Parts: sequence; C-alpha cells; structure tokens
Amino acid sequence: MKDKPTYSEAFAELQTIISEIEDGEISVDILSEKVKRAAILIRICKDKLTSTEGDVNKILKDLESEERLIEGE
Repeated sequence: MKDKPTYSEAFAELQTIISEIEDGEISVDILSEKVKRAAILIRICKDKLTSTEGDVNKILKDLESEERLIEGE
C-alpha cells in the first residue's frame, strides 16, 4: 500500500482530475472513480490544513505566553 500523499502531491493530483473533468477528457465510465478519488484527496488536503492551523495556533499561543513571562520579569 502506498503511503498517504503529501499535501502538495494530493493538491496536484486533485488539480489534474479537475482539469480532466473540465476538459471533458474523462469518460462517464471513469468519472465515478475520479470523483471518489477527488473526495479522498480533498479530505487529505483539508486534514493537513486543519492540522497545520492547529500547529500554528499552538506556536502563537506559546509565544504569547513566553512574551507575558518576559514582560512580567
């Protein structure tokens, strides 16, 4: 089983699928597979963005706490 793609890989594949759909390059027989794959890729991107947002918020909160400690000294 292949490892989960990175955000960049998932986003690039999603863009490819969207382009194929917009250009009419996908047959009706394959469309369902592509839409299911797109949904998986969207979930991967959303999860990564949510995780990153949480990490950034934690870092900012930690920095705020450190600033308050320094100012309080």
